[in-house]
Amino acid sequence: MIELLILYVLLKRDFTMYAIQKHIDENFAPFTKPSFGAIKPALKRLEANGFLTSRKMMSDGGKLSVFYSISKQGKDELKRLLLEDLSENPVQFLSNARIKLACAEYLNPAEREKMFFNIKSLAMQHKCAAENMLDDEYNQYNFYQKIILDNALCEFKNFIAIVEGLEKDNARNS
Repeated sequence: MIELLILYVLLKRDFTMYAIQKHIDENFAPFTKPSFGAIKPALKRLEANGFLTSRKMMSDGGKLSVFYSISKQGKDELKRLLLEDLSENPVQFLSNARIKLACAEYLNPAEREKMFFNIKSLAMQHKCAAENMLDDEYNQYNFYQKIILDNALCEFKNFIAIVEGLEKDNARNS
């Protein structure tokens, strides 16, 4: 997901690595907080693949700064990352789906519709799995496990409602 975040942030303008991290923190802190240790190698990978370009400039204080910008191939890669399938792992799914939804403005209405459908479908699978676990009369779950499972079920129900609202808004604005 770090590559997706970097490419999305660079759509607005060119940034240094520090500014990229700052903009990710400002826009995505409730979902993720990547460190410089994660951003730096991701920038190198993106540049090596032709998704970014970099240029070095001297700042007013005489310090050498590297500015990154997104390439045409990077914009295509961002679209690919937004539309690719999400993890089957429920924890990774929720985190990554939230990030993708927050970046949905980059896609055209038909692409957003496809992304919303895929996200909602997987969220519904996770919701059904949680419901089945709670409804299983032979389950061996203790009180605490049942409370956490019920919370997960609520999270998926709420998440599905959010995606449905986004779908309606997308259809209305298409």
